[in-house]
Amino acid sequence: MAFPQPKPQPPQLPQHLLRTIDCQQGAVRAVRFNVDGNYLLSCGSDKSLKLWSVGRGTLLKTYSGHGYEVLDADGSYDNSQLCSCSSDKTVILWDVATGQVTRKLRGHAGKVNCVQFNEEGSVILSGSIDGTVRCWDTKSRRNEPIQVLDEARDSISSLKVAQHELLTGSVDGRVRRYDLRMGQLHVDFISSPITCVCFSQDGQCTLSSSLDSTVRLLDKSTGEMLGE
Repeated sequence: MAFPQPKPQPPQLPQHLLRTIDCQQGAVRAVRFNVDGNYLLSCGSDKSLKLWSVGRGTLLKTYSGHGYEVLDADGSYDNSQLCSCSSDKTVILWDVATGQVTRKLRGHAGKVNCVQFNEEGSVILSGSIDGTVRCWDTKSRRNEPIQVLDEARDSISSLKVAQHELLTGSVDGRVRRYDLRMGQLHVDFISSPITCVCFSQDGQCTLSSSLDSTVRLLDKSTGEMLGE
């Protein structure tokens, strides 16, 4: 006689507070986990980027080099490099261990809102208030971007990279998905300025939040609204 299988529990959202960190950076503009969740990056309005141990809540290193407040940051897959962006219009590539600036990338015409490595850590993608996404080769010594995506009609507020796809959200109310392998652009129009975008875990859907206080789940391939 076989016992019935226990019902699978639906995934629970985190409910209880584990730790509060006083970053002492003025306003905290962004907080990002590293790839394995053992470290945190905090971006401060005091122009600094700080690396924290999640387990102990201790400060490991402070990165100073931006001329204005830091708005976003990301860690490479092997934890050896960080990238950050700022209201000073620059993107900085950092060496994690030494805290030194490896490269300072200039080219955006206004503050840079969002930044992310690709999965191999070979390219940094940055989105700016100037309406462009710029792709920077981390290995090259050239200071020009390898590609500029300028389809947006207003500020880029959010971007996410997954394998060969790039998802961007803009204040012009459009979620754009670039298939970098096929050279294709797919656009979903949402009538309100986009504040944040991401892919679902299985890569089949996109999630976007906007200034009309709404979160929308869209089917990636058809653009069909699955929930809001």
